[in-house]
Amino acid sequence: MTELVVNGFNGLRVGFRGMASAWGLMLAIPLAVAALDTTSLPDILRIASVAFAGTLPFIVVAVLLIAYLKATGTTALVARAFEGRETRMIFLAALVGGLAPFCSCEVIPFIAALLAIGAPLSAIMAFWLSSPVIDPPAALITAAALGWDFAFGKAAAAVAIGLFGGFGVRLLVRRHAFAAPLREDAAGGCGTCGGTLGTGEIVWRFWREPVRAATFRSETLQNAHFLVKWLAFAYLIQALLVTYVPAAFIASLVGGPGAGPIVIGALVGTPAYLNGYAAPALVAGLMEQGMSAGAALAFMVSGAMTCVPAMVAVWSLVRWQVFAAYVGFAVVGAVVSGMGFGAVVG
Repeated sequence: MTELVVNGFNGLRVGFRGMASAWGLMLAIPLAVAALDTTSLPDILRIASVAFAGTLPFIVVAVLLIAYLKATGTTALVARAFEGRETRMIFLAALVGGLAPFCSCEVIPFIAALLAIGAPLSAIMAFWLSSPVIDPPAALITAAALGWDFAFGKAAAAVAIGLFGGFGVRLLVRRHAFAAPLREDAAGGCGTCGGTLGTGEIVWRFWREPVRAATFRSETLQNAHFLVKWLAFAYLIQALLVTYVPAAFIASLVGGPGAGPIVIGALVGTPAYLNGYAAPALVAGLMEQGMSAGAALAFMVSGAMTCVPAMVAVWSLVRWQVFAAYVGFAVVGAVVSGMGFGAVVG
């Protein structure tokens, strides 16, 4: 069943890429605007290009940082978070999760190995919740689009939700929950991401080794293509939001004080989320139209943890009880984080 779900999801994603890739949409959208509303096209292109140009230096740094972390083998540090006493593991896993530049698919083999050898589910949950929310490159992109307050807010939320989930699972396990968390037919990976978490030697001067130097080059090219594509697309969507979506509508839905807009932001994050690099640009457009800061943070945090790829990755490995706990901790944590962030920044 799991294999069918994963393969079906991969098939849908491949089909989407073929019919409506980000590059294709970036060409189709301006053409549609030119045909339907010619006078607005220059403003839309100007808004998108100015926003993208402002983010470009951060893109360069993010691309080089991702490539450096992969080439040096810094990912081996992640494994060390799961050594020692359980309380220490939970804290380290939540912290390290915010530093590891991996998508939810890339951590599947690592998580599967930890579950198989009996590593505490509490520490695994802490890492699994904090990892997709933010990493150093995503923090740079968030700061460029929304400011450093949002970047620090996301980082704090990632660690806090990781701790919330980790200690929450620890409490549940002590009450005899999750006796056998790993699925019998657990998938080994999604087959769509390059590389897995390594546990080998860390080599800071990677350029001295041809294989690591080649890794740096390939990661630089792949991530440059990925970031340029999705950020350009996101800023184009932002320009469309600013131009065509009434500010009053956004403000009535996810603007203003109270818990309601934040809860809505967290729930909408699942279907509307793009990825950790493109989401800040989308949120910037929504905030220009009246989205509150708390709802914006809840949208980004919840979307990162509960988007379809992340949930498929979790479902492919663990039983439904663990999956339900993951989603529950993610949504509740996002709402609470949004409330706290909204109270701090106003």
